This record gives sequence, C-alpha cells and structure tokens, in this order.
Amino acid sequence: MEEIFESDSAPKETRKVQPGYKILVAEDEESNFRYIEKLLKKAGFDLLRANNGLEAVEYVELDGKINLILMDIKMPVMNGVEATREIKKISPDIPIIATTAFAIPGDREVFLKAGCDDYIPKPIRAGELIDMIMSHIA
Repeated sequence: MEEIFESDSAPKETRKVQPGYKILVAEDEESNFRYIEKLLKKAGFDLLRANNGLEAVEYVELDGKINLILMDIKMPVMNGVEATREIKKISPDIPIIATTAFAIPGDREVFLKAGCDDYIPKPIRAGELIDMIMSHIA
C-alpha cells in the first residue's frame, strides 16, 4: 500500500497511512499504551493490544492481518524476547519493533538476535516511531 501524507511539508506526527494497516501493540503499562495509541491512531493505523507476550503470540496465531508489532520487552507472563521468538516461528515476515525503557548496552543486539527487526528506546518520540514504522511497512 502507498503512504498518504496530509501534505509534503506535514510534520512527521501528522502523516497518514491508508486504512487497513494493523499494528499489534504488546504493552502492559496502560499509560505507555495510551500514548502509543493516540499517536498511531492519529496516523491512521488500526490497533490491537496485547497486555503480555503470551497474548501477543495468541493474537498472531488468530489474526493473519497484522502488519507490524511493537513489542515491549519487559512484560508479565512472557517477556518480549520470548514472544518475539515464538511469533517469528509462526509468522516470520511480520516486522517486530522492540521497545523498552530499561535498555543497557548490548540490548539492541539481543533483541535483533531474538528476531526483532528494529528497536526504539522509551521514552518514544513520535516522529522517530512513525519514521521507523514507515520504513518497515513501505
């Protein structure tokens, strides 16, 4: 699908995509999810939410129309690294972007080795997130 922008000079945070792009947000913290939800809905994405890694895996098993996953690493039940490994077994082509507020040097490599396609640290900046998502779905 082709990207749609409000205008060529629109700020990154106001760009729009064609309807139908579905992003699964695996995030256990309500405030973090609400921030991401506001940002991505404004850009025109359809969202699903998983409260833990196991729910994220289950969503992928049940819904073949997920275009991208934002995966928090520190979650209950099943962490994001384990969930990523399981999801990549089921659907290896879904881009997964790891997110965490507790990154230490070397974490990016751990996330990528687990199957994540990219990584964005928290606090997440709106423009940076939109750019990263667009680079994986364009």
